[in-house]
Amino acid sequence: MSTLYLTEQGSVLHRKQRRLIITKNDVVLKEVSGMKLERILIFGNVQLTSQAMAFLLDQGIETSFLSLYGKFRGKLSPVESKNVFLRIAQYERYLDEEFCVEYAKKIVEGKIRNGKILIQRYSRDHPDMNFEDTVAVLNQALDELPNKQRVSTILGVEGYSTAAYFRAYSKMFRKQLQFTTRNRRPPKDPVNALLSFGYTLVTNEIFSILCAIGFDPYIGYLHGINYGRPSLSLDIVEEFRHPVVDRFTLNLINNNIMTEDDFEDQGDEGVFLKDESRRKYFVQYEKLLTNVFKDSCSEEKVTYRTVFRQQAHKLLKTIQRKEPYQPFLFN
Repeated sequence: MSTLYLTEQGSVLHRKQRRLIITKNDVVLKEVSGMKLERILIFGNVQLTSQAMAFLLDQGIETSFLSLYGKFRGKLSPVESKNVFLRIAQYERYLDEEFCVEYAKKIVEGKIRNGKILIQRYSRDHPDMNFEDTVAVLNQALDELPNKQRVSTILGVEGYSTAAYFRAYSKMFRKQLQFTTRNRRPPKDPVNALLSFGYTLVTNEIFSILCAIGFDPYIGYLHGINYGRPSLSLDIVEEFRHPVVDRFTLNLINNNIMTEDDFEDQGDEGVFLKDESRRKYFVQYEKLLTNVFKDSCSEEKVTYRTVFRQQAHKLLKTIQRKEPYQPFLFN
């Protein structure tokens, strides 16, 4: 086990030697070896003893705190990486407009190509569906990108290509749960709830990786700077939205892993997974991120968690050595 998800409200995480014990009302719910953990995600009202907290810090186990419905609140992490030279280079690149533009182009290009691949793969499996108009829009966006000279205009291309992509994506759901348009803060339907939850989890994983390497996750090049927004994390997340979260959500719905009964409508607060359904989601999410596949570029056998780290290290080389950034493209 590399990831522990704590969702039982009112439970407490204790340390007993090199093991972590989760209890509620003095009843042991679960016991795991702390030596096998890489990260812990804590949702809602779950407490940590000071002994458990010290153990997590000593072992370098990333611990993130989220609301019950997946909003990231913060994290408990070991001492920040001492790689101050990387952060200096990162700040210098932020002030380099040419660098920002070229990196932003690569990120958006990767996102568009991954969306196009997902649509084309679905079309091959469902020849009755015609997405030629959407593919044409995405090709147009790819043709326009090289000519853009400002991040703002690159974001414009990203905006209209994403809108076209989601129009096609909405037609891929074959079960009772349907998707009409992307909405968030709060998500207003089950599909948007799954998309938002998935994006949050992936962003949290990448945020932790960036911090461990020594990046400042709040300074991005495509997303720029906005108070409290982990812009660099969001930059990298763009290349994983379609191949990881969108495809995963489609699989959960079309294979009846998640149905209407798995969600609860909180009115103005939005639509969210029920407690037990959230646990079911985590089982599938772990399978997704630990499944081994062959990378289309390197031909190496990897997992998505491996690829998250690889892309972060590619970005390090891009920033420190000004090597061209290569976004992840899925098969």
